[in-house]
Amino acid sequence: MIKQIKLLSAITIMISVILFSNHAYSQQIAAPNKQLSLSEKSIISISSFTAQGKLRELKIALIKGLEAGLTVNEIKEILVHLYAYCGFPRSIRGLQTFMEVLNERKKLGITDSIGREASPIKDIETKYEHGKMILEELTKTPQPNQLNGYAAFAPVIDTFLKEHLFADIFERDLLTYAQRELVTISVIASIGNAEPMLRSHLVISLNLGFTEGQLKEFGAILKSTIAPKEALVAENVILGIIKEREVKK
Repeated sequence: MIKQIKLLSAITIMISVILFSNHAYSQQIAAPNKQLSLSEKSIISISSFTAQGKLRELKIALIKGLEAGLTVNEIKEILVHLYAYCGFPRSIRGLQTFMEVLNERKKLGITDSIGREASPIKDIETKYEHGKMILEELTKTPQPNQLNGYAAFAPVIDTFLKEHLFADIFERDLLTYAQRELVTISVIASIGNAEPMLRSHLVISLNLGFTEGQLKEFGAILKSTIAPKEALVAENVILGIIKEREVKK
């Protein structure tokens, strides 16, 4: 009986790893090409303007996003994702602004592609462990078994981070990991004063297939969405990461 239980446990773990590996692979192959596409550029503008509460500019960015090929559900997912980095108020105002845009376009006889819904999330392991696996896949770094830093100081935020941000939000397959990171770095750069987090997520973006040239493109686009001071900070962080990579080569 004990042997059967151990065998079932081993099979469960193996299936979990296979499912996660397949999901991670599908996310990886969705990473961008050598230049940012029009839809990716729209993701940056939409995320940046929403994070800052620049709703007039956001309206224009939302229209451009639809015209660049983003579906209604993809844009909704972008606006939902960013709440984790700039809060519910900004996210909800973004969604309300998007509703206005869609209603105005509908009155003009414009029919926008709704797109598919996110697939149901099916986990075998605990949400915490699943979120930990996703974080390890993004960072290419094993997560420590013992908490340290801010996580040790406030363990509950580590739980929220892994169970909700990564196991709930990042796991939704309506956007790829690469697209979600594009939203994330756009928001963090736009709110400012979060350079360590911006640096970490820029490195994750490189892990997911973005190139150094694309990160420079990202910095250039930010110059048209945020204040010069914040844009310069983001540019310096990007250049610092690139310089470090060149030294390692």
